[in-house]
Amino acid sequence: MTVPISSNTPGPIAAPDLFSYPKYWAECYGTAPYLPMSREEMDQLGWDSCDIIIVTGDAYVDHPSFGMAVIGRFLEAQGFRVGIISQPDWTSAEAFKALGKPNLFFGITGGNMDSMINRYTADLKVRNDDAYTADAEPDKRPDRAVIVYSQRCKEAYNDVPLVLGGIEASLRRIAQYDYWSDEVRRSVIFDAAGDILLYGNAERALAEVAHRLAAGEPVAELDDVRGTVVIRKQLPQGWLEIDSTRIDWPKNIESLAEAYGKSPYDYEEPSGCAVDKQPAPEQKAEAAAEPIRIIPMPLQAEARESDKPSYIRLPSFEKVKSDSALYAHASRVLHQEANPHNARVLVQRHGKQELWVNPPPIPLSTEEMDAVFGLFFQRRPHPVYGDANIPAYEMIKTSVNIMRGCFGGCSFCSITEHEGRVIQSRSQESVVRELEDIRDKVPGFTGQISDLGGPTANMYHLNCKSDEIQASCRRLSCVFPGICKNLITSHKQTTELYRKARAIPGIKKVAIASGLRYDLAVEDPEYVKELVTHHVGGYLKIAPEHTEDGPLNQMMKPGIGTYDAFKKMFDKYSKEAGKKQYLIPYFIAAHPGCEDEDMLNLSLWLKRNKFRVDQVQTFYPSPMALATAMYYAERDPLKKLSYKGRKLYVPKDYKQRRLQKALLRYHDSKNWDLLREAAREMGREDVIGDGPEHLIPSRNQPVRGRGGQRAGQGRGQYQKARGGQWDKRSAGPAKSGGQKRSASGERPAAKKPSGSANSTRKPNKSRPNKKR
Repeated sequence: MTVPISSNTPGPIAAPDLFSYPKYWAECYGTAPYLPMSREEMDQLGWDSCDIIIVTGDAYVDHPSFGMAVIGRFLEAQGFRVGIISQPDWTSAEAFKALGKPNLFFGITGGNMDSMINRYTADLKVRNDDAYTADAEPDKRPDRAVIVYSQRCKEAYNDVPLVLGGIEASLRRIAQYDYWSDEVRRSVIFDAAGDILLYGNAERALAEVAHRLAAGEPVAELDDVRGTVVIRKQLPQGWLEIDSTRIDWPKNIESLAEAYGKSPYDYEEPSGCAVDKQPAPEQKAEAAAEPIRIIPMPLQAEARESDKPSYIRLPSFEKVKSDSALYAHASRVLHQEANPHNARVLVQRHGKQELWVNPPPIPLSTEEMDAVFGLFFQRRPHPVYGDANIPAYEMIKTSVNIMRGCFGGCSFCSITEHEGRVIQSRSQESVVRELEDIRDKVPGFTGQISDLGGPTANMYHLNCKSDEIQASCRRLSCVFPGICKNLITSHKQTTELYRKARAIPGIKKVAIASGLRYDLAVEDPEYVKELVTHHVGGYLKIAPEHTEDGPLNQMMKPGIGTYDAFKKMFDKYSKEAGKKQYLIPYFIAAHPGCEDEDMLNLSLWLKRNKFRVDQVQTFYPSPMALATAMYYAERDPLKKLSYKGRKLYVPKDYKQRRLQKALLRYHDSKNWDLLREAAREMGREDVIGDGPEHLIPSRNQPVRGRGGQRAGQGRGQYQKARGGQWDKRSAGPAKSGGQKRSASGERPAAKKPSGSANSTRKPNKSRPNKKR
């Protein structure tokens, strides 16, 4: 049932049904009320052992929004006995023996969040709480949890295979820049001594791995499973190697027309995606990124015409660790090999061993998605937690995930690297059944649904018009620099879903809390009207991220003109509905390519529009993201790379990052001294003064009524600002906005990492201050 991992035949690749495997013999035990977390529970179920034990960094919540529950229940449906070891004491191996020795393997995950992002802020400060832990208690998981848990499992039972998964492992599947240690680290499979790593939403790969192990196949032979990474001492015979270890090839190759791989924005109909040439309203058309060299033409042509399977050789771990330009190049190649229908195997040497990265798994069909989300879930935490509050559960207990994946391609976001660009959607009937399940199962349900969404609110059933075009496409985004002509932009199915959800007896209100892609929403006014009229509870969060073209191009986000167009629609339909409703915009400071002048212009835009935002985000370099490659290499992997090319401006040192964040909070008197100094250095004394047109007051005297309520008032509620705009001041747990990260072998002492401190900390001396 293995899907071929290398094929020169163009077109969509089919995969066997996810539930077509003969069930393992232990299916006779049926469905467990909860997956057991103790030997006592196993005894009650009549189990003498577990076939598979999942070790997770999160509290066990039996809910389809929690990875360990989805994977556990899926494996249970395949016939396996699955146990859970949740947040074990990692200081010894004893806690990892709690359920005995698994018959097949340990499944290791850091949890729904990366353990490093979960614990540290973008300023490397230690967070005070953990939303995925009972009563938000901090320090219940180690740093780099996948590595530490794996080591303890090996100490407990050294002959049991280790299967690594979850977002922490997924985003570290190749050599990756690690923000916390400020260095490039090798693939996590080496440090964790794992046998196989599963990346992305891994049901398809996991089913194949579990059944092949159950059939007696050695784990060392499972090297041909899509969506997996393994270590190989020798490469297979008969394959064609495509060398992509350099960015500057000999000049004689320059004359060959196809010496460079195409830009993700250069594909033309009908063989690929075409960019809509019409710019968004009030938005300038973006210039297409320049192509970069991916592989030398002779080998590329041979690979296309040969019957041999082929793989791409990336620069080695040692090379990308010592050469940041090669790191950016490797990141570029990785992202262009993300389409499961045309991606090739990637190979990266680590020392004397080869890292073998199989292509992504074939996305799940709607029927398969329905089956996964239709599995039995209690929709509540395991009883062991009693009445403890688990903030992440409280946040999503009445929410429904309607889709997976994201084709937005935002360079700072890790969703695409993990879940892929192909949207995988559930049927409306499946979503309605889950809503009824919430109504009937969730204690104290009041009729309020907190969200119908996923990675985005409005990509439900949006895909390419042509399976053939989608199978050949290598674009990094379907919506940047413009919306692809082949993309379905009708939100009809989403609008119908909203109407069906509201009609369910016992459902009083359905809110939409997932982030909205407003550049897509403006393509369907009927959807915007439906959303604004029925599903906005006064406030709708959207993420323009910036106002200036320079940073927005590096983010791969639409221009601010698109925001203006959406706001007009939002205001219009709110007025027609007789409602006073407000947009809550989110912005990022210190993103690669963002100059201080860009941030000043953004703050002036905020002032003109009477926004006083308190929830601001400093760029957080998550593993494998394109923006992280920009941050580390100070080069732009969206364009042709060259050692002699102009470097990209990256705000790295603490003072720069603090200044850019302070510009987002221009209204905070604590920032005024810093902002006045910066404005003078930029030659922008015109923004200093005490008039309504000025950004920064000339002295540190608190002034009431400057553009609305004073920052800091009304914690935990919404405060209305002058001009009708609102800003949200949440006292809830901190969010990372992205995925997680992990790295070393042993847990360090419980202290802040080098360079982290309080708000007065000095810049980390291990990181050079970039003076520009």
